Amino acid sequence: MKKRSLLLLAVLVFAVASLVLVACETDVDTPDVDVPADVDQDLIVARVSDSVSMDPQGSNDMPSAVVSHHIYETLVQFDEDLVLQPLLATDWEMVDDVTWEFKLREGVKFVDGTDFKADSVKATFERILDPEIASPRLFLFSMIEEIIVVDDYTVQFVLEEPFAPFPAHLSHGGGAIVSKAAIEKDYELMAEGQEPSSYLGENAAGTGAFMLEEWVPGEFVKLVRNDDYWGVNALLDSVTYKVVPEPLTRISELETGFAHISDPILPSDLPRVDGMADAGVYRRNYTTLFYLGFNCEKPPFDDVRVRQALSMTLDKDIIVDNIFEGTAVPAHGPIAPGVFGYDPAATSPPVDMEKARELLADAGYEDGFSSTIWTNDNPIRVQIAEYAQSTWRELGIDIEIEVLEWGAYLENTAAGEHDMFLLGWVTVTLDADYGTYSLFHSEEHGSAGNRSFYTNPRVDELLEKGRTEPDPDARIAVYSEVSEILIDEAPMFFAAFTELLLGLSDNVQGFHATATGLHELHEVYLD
Repeated sequence: MKKRSLLLLAVLVFAVASLVLVACETDVDTPDVDVPADVDQDLIVARVSDSVSMDPQGSNDMPSAVVSHHIYETLVQFDEDLVLQPLLATDWEMVDDVTWEFKLREGVKFVDGTDFKADSVKATFERILDPEIASPRLFLFSMIEEIIVVDDYTVQFVLEEPFAPFPAHLSHGGGAIVSKAAIEKDYELMAEGQEPSSYLGENAAGTGAFMLEEWVPGEFVKLVRNDDYWGVNALLDSVTYKVVPEPLTRISELETGFAHISDPILPSDLPRVDGMADAGVYRRNYTTLFYLGFNCEKPPFDDVRVRQALSMTLDKDIIVDNIFEGTAVPAHGPIAPGVFGYDPAATSPPVDMEKARELLADAGYEDGFSSTIWTNDNPIRVQIAEYAQSTWRELGIDIEIEVLEWGAYLENTAAGEHDMFLLGWVTVTLDADYGTYSLFHSEEHGSAGNRSFYTNPRVDELLEKGRTEPDPDARIAVYSEVSEILIDEAPMFFAAFTELLLGLSDNVQGFHATATGLHELHEVYLD
């Protein structure tokens, strides 16, 4: 990538105990490929779950984010080396301790025909901050006090206090810039009594290389190339994300050519996919935490001794070796290896059934109790639930496993209607703040991430300090203490950090996925 200017800034790069200073203006690379003229450039992805919303600020789930990533763009983005690079912003600087200024790319249009300018940046973030919208992405940007339009292509963010990972937060899809005109249409529907996202939840208005053509909820989302894209046009004509919940059906569609990508594949299916004549396995390290969460506001999980007891009976090595079949590593706390703030010294309590019985007896549950674990139809989560069910039966605990549809699952766990639940969390910004604040701060209960409904004033204090502390070493110390407290108090059982496993047809060229699980399709073509 040709670099035309370089401005050194205090921007965190997310390798442990390191600080990288980067910001630059770049030209767009032109893919040097010869796309076959006789091949239909229509990519089909078979995936386990549907999007929840087309509004990038209206949901907080990975299936929605994967699609929105192609339709919308953020001000900045991480490259393959995890260095922050320009996207809709060309360069940026820290004006003072609480003010960041961004220069915006000129000549960009939204798919609704309106121009990308500073007013759309301002409208996007003011909408996120609007309490009437109740965006589940608010936690990412709650530190913003004011957005100032300096001119059409210059915008300033004034923060309530210094916030070390702010540029990284702007790389998150929750900060994707939405057309001001589309935002105004959404507000018009709200004024008529409709819910937030009534317009944007079904109508996408971004600047990305693809645009929404059709969405049939529960069936598929079809994107088509945005021929008016400001950069180099995508090589694909269209991308269809098709909902195929059954793992074997997804693999069959890959094998027979009815899908080009199977997302995901199960570890148990690796040999079959590896043995296909015209497809194989795509795998890479990933920042996803698999966890079993306890509802800390509901008995008996409001007692830390119960949470500790249940957590210390589950063997992470069994989960990694037998359920993930070696495609994961045990999780000791919420922060993944490679994420800023990861503590390699963090350890979990050893597996100890007798100690667990003592803790349960101390809590008044020596004869056990009955409870439920909620999950969606993700087979890995179901297997972990079944493993927990079998293990805890030895303690006299009777567990019922309930499998919910994805949308209902997210809605009901956000409302706190569960006892226990299984989910994943991707640290999209590659910074510990994202992997901890929304999951454990007491102000983030519900859809923002804290579905465990965990509250600890000391953890709140540390998480707030981690956001404002400018010294990287001091921030690492903060997150080490956070991890230590969370491992001890066990608001969730930290199971594993996983690999991303996809089935990929051999005729898919130029594909890669990010460390956060997003598909990069701009330079993909079918050979």
